[in-house]
Amino acid sequence: MPMRHLLLGLAVVAVWGTNFVVIKYALAHLPPLALAALRFALAAFPALLFIGRPAASWRNVAAYGLLIGVAQFGLMFIAMTRFVSPGLASLVVQVQVFFTIGLAMLLAGERVRVFQVLAMALSVAGMVLIGWHAVTEGASVTPLGLVLMLLAALAWACGNIVSRAAGRVDALGYMVWSSLFAVPPLVALSLLLEGWPAIHAGLLSATWGTWVAVLWQSVGNTLFGYGAWAWLLARYPAASVTPLALLVPVFGMGASALWLREPMPGWKIGAALLVLGGLALNLLWPRLRAVLAR
Repeated sequence: MPMRHLLLGLAVVAVWGTNFVVIKYALAHLPPLALAALRFALAAFPALLFIGRPAASWRNVAAYGLLIGVAQFGLMFIAMTRFVSPGLASLVVQVQVFFTIGLAMLLAGERVRVFQVLAMALSVAGMVLIGWHAVTEGASVTPLGLVLMLLAALAWACGNIVSRAAGRVDALGYMVWSSLFAVPPLVALSLLLEGWPAIHAGLLSATWGTWVAVLWQSVGNTLFGYGAWAWLLARYPAASVTPLALLVPVFGMGASALWLREPMPGWKIGAALLVLGGLALNLLWPRLRAVLAR
């Protein structure tokens, strides 16, 4: 991969990782479900006027939009209001990888490998460490925050199974058109659970920085992020591109520590090493074994 393309990949994971800090900033002014509705509304419009519908069924596209837009981001935004720090949120949600493996085993009969079991064990150990501090300390994450983030990760994994069923489709078009189906239920849930007075007050208190944060999630996180990622995957083997995703929680935790002064005590670093170690083992072991077998 040429250096300019490697830098493009790093830019994508940097956007995805630092977006957790951007989310926290926007949540200071907007209710979480209202923020999610705005995020997906601006991801869908006006992009769908210029990007063709993906070659997938309406049912599949709608299911993906509901799982990712309403379930994953709705739950994650609620958790990030005051129940989990941005740095830990960027780490915990990555266990979607192992939820995806479990769902593939359950639904498609895929066989789990020994290295995957070891990888899961490492990440589970990291989650147990985070859970222990959620119960005993509750400063960076509460038990409710951990549960909400794990449910968000499960929703992401379900979305992965749905997108896999869609086959080889344009990733950017898939994200744009699926975003359309997330907006109505998010608006309805926001009105029902948060109420128009809270939404109205949030819109009035929003600064130009709040709207930049919303646009950053829609344009930067969705259109640039998924578009550039799909462009790289179309030109290089997945084994050359996907390992970069391991840096998302690194950027997330680093940005939260730098900009929000999120404390990084030893237990949090240890949990990150366990979770990232499990993710790295799951992602890189097949490639390493192939190299060693030559």
